[in-house]
Amino acid sequence: MANVPVTTPPHARWHMLGWLCLAVVLSLSAWFSATAVAPEMTRDLALGPGSAAWLTNGVQLGFVTGALLASLVNLPDILRMSRLAGASAALAALANAGLLLEPGLAGAVACRFAAGFALAGVYPPAMKLAATWFEKGRGLALGLVIGALTAGSSLPHLFRGLTSSLDWRIVVELSSLCGLIGALIFLVVVREGPYPFARAIFDPRQIGQVMRNRDLALVNAGYLGHMWELYALWAWLLAFLSASPAAFAGAATGAGSLATFAALSAGIVGCIAGGLLSDRFGRALTTAGMMIASGSCALLVGFVFDGPFWLLMLVVLIWGMTVIGDSAQFSAAATELCERHLVGTALSLQMGLGFALTSISIWLMPQIADWLGSWRWTFLFLAPGPFLGAAAMLHLHRKRETG
Repeated sequence: MANVPVTTPPHARWHMLGWLCLAVVLSLSAWFSATAVAPEMTRDLALGPGSAAWLTNGVQLGFVTGALLASLVNLPDILRMSRLAGASAALAALANAGLLLEPGLAGAVACRFAAGFALAGVYPPAMKLAATWFEKGRGLALGLVIGALTAGSSLPHLFRGLTSSLDWRIVVELSSLCGLIGALIFLVVVREGPYPFARAIFDPRQIGQVMRNRDLALVNAGYLGHMWELYALWAWLLAFLSASPAAFAGAATGAGSLATFAALSAGIVGCIAGGLLSDRFGRALTTAGMMIASGSCALLVGFVFDGPFWLLMLVVLIWGMTVIGDSAQFSAAATELCERHLVGTALSLQMGLGFALTSISIWLMPQIADWLGSWRWTFLFLAPGPFLGAAAMLHLHRKRETG
């Protein structure tokens, strides 16, 4: 652990947070690299129907596996978090580049699983690294890291939009290169701050204690509602927008990818707002408000599927902002509501359940679209998640106000 004095100048923490966020943006570009080029990739490699969902779900399942294994052996206590994140970012970039070998469906899913497994060594350590630099304003700091995750996840859509006339392999190459640069920043520039965390490990024997915490159970219910919606939207928004006749009929090639990039990257604003609001009004009210807004967008977006274009994009941009703006606050709430010795187990359980659930909603969306014969009303099935999550967080707020 770096010996950084608590008297570090105030500007130093923001300087370090900036480098950390840049490293996260670049490293996380591997997450949706295959999703951004799924139509072209599945066509050129003859991967077959349903393969696009597995190209995304491979990352989700790999992330869950990697996060739980890292927690079981408590890697952040064995390795410096910056070194762990750097090595993991490099591994994710190399796994992502494996798609260039055109390994077939099984090989491609294995590459995506390996990328997700490696990214589990980037995202959680990055959150902890940011927190070591902030005692006050931690909600905003974590919100900025989630904003960086959002930007990184949307980056392949920007690459696809700008290179739509070129081979899909260019997107994979660019995202892999970004990952390697991100790894270098983690290894050379990023370090821990003056407020380190005590040892917090995942212990399966503690799961019962965590689940008996009723306040934490409400937070986890809120998080599950949030995760039911989040990654399914990120995975299939491009398909939805590309199918909209009013939006992209006759539009330039790549317009759907650029619109998807705009919607996902709008989440950066939501993450900053979520951090500021949670520090001001509390985690429960902030997350409930964000989920009510995002759930409303899930209900409305089908009605503007045929346009006008400006209204469709307005709904999508608001959705992109609110669907991710509350994400960091569920983890923050979990750390505040459970006993210190249970924090590691609580966070690992929350993340494991949440990302496992995303694999179901990601798989389900194209099935529903096929059943309905159109993407128009498909996202209606995401709406129950955020509304039920908001109800849980509002109940938590009332409970703690009156308790």
